[in-house]
Amino acid sequence: MSKTSHATDNDNPLGSDQQSTVRLDKWLWAARFYKTRSLAKAAIEGGKIRCDGQRPKVGRGLKIGTRLELSRGHEQMEVIVEALSEKRGPASEAQKLYQETERSQAHRAQQAASRKLMRDTQLAPDHRPDKKSRRQIHQFKRRNTE
Repeated sequence: MSKTSHATDNDNPLGSDQQSTVRLDKWLWAARFYKTRSLAKAAIEGGKIRCDGQRPKVGRGLKIGTRLELSRGHEQMEVIVEALSEKRGPASEAQKLYQETERSQAHRAQQAASRKLMRDTQLAPDHRPDKKSRRQIHQFKRRNTE
């Protein structure tokens, strides 16, 4: 009987004592939301990630069923943790680690459509600005930020 439980422990890539939690920064990296762990850490510390409605710390233990809210640029996602992993694998495996909520998918689609509509309504300039025009643009921007 111990051989069966030992075989089960070997099947788990995290080991028997680590299967219940994974560090948040490692999971975000393994789920391919961020290219490096340091970028994931910076996002967590910058308040771009919320865990069950609260602002987490980098080393927070993540469990299956946890709801995460992520902000990346214009995108805002809400995902539910489906599986835990500390190892970064192919994108097809990373997508199995989480499930995006339907509300989040609908909201992202609506935001993408509105950004596309805004882009289509703006006319492109006839030509690139010359040196004098560029200086005027920079001066205008500096004046408006102060």
